[in-house]
Amino acid sequence: MPQAEEGTTRRQLMQLLRTHGGSTVSELAKPLGITEMAVRRHIRAMEKEGLVSSTLLKQAMGRPSCRYQLTERADDLFPKNYPHLMLELLGELEEQAAGDEMIGKLFEGRKRKLHAKYRERMERKELGERVAELAGIQNAGGYMAEWEREEDGSYRLHEFNCPIAQIANRYREACHCEKRLFGELLDADVERTECLADGGGRCTYRIRERADEWRMDS
Repeated sequence: MPQAEEGTTRRQLMQLLRTHGGSTVSELAKPLGITEMAVRRHIRAMEKEGLVSSTLLKQAMGRPSCRYQLTERADDLFPKNYPHLMLELLGELEEQAAGDEMIGKLFEGRKRKLHAKYRERMERKELGERVAELAGIQNAGGYMAEWEREEDGSYRLHEFNCPIAQIANRYREACHCEKRLFGELLDADVERTECLADGGGRCTYRIRERADEWRMDS
């Protein structure tokens, strides 16, 4: 079966499981117009990926059969409109409350929680190790982060994706809080040199030891 056709069949299979809930192999094969063997092959692959789970059904006669359903992990593969909903909620808050001041407090509160969550992972590490740790944190959040060390001893952190891009485009405090969070977690001077919200191809941060530490070493 061609790869494109396989992908289409898999999407149709997931759509059926999404709309009909738990289904047996035979119940899935009929609307798809494929053999039960083909359905089982797709199901086995999806089970290995953690997208499908099964429940054993005991029957009055004959062998037990399995009913398959999507897992919570599969939920992430279906379209979401979270950014649009968040923009609507923030806009409503902006109108009902104290405008920009309240929005700023929300992002600042998020920054404090993230700092409290990750600060222990930065303890007793050199700056380069902290940068690497931060890149890992951002990657786990979907930012597609990479980092590199410059010849002058500074570092650059690149983010090629922004999961909150639509929010950041409207509320730039999201970007400002991220920069401040990085500075606090890294205990370093952080400068943003490129930003997706400004039309850049990525978000890039230049990271250096704090200026007061430079003076102490000189």
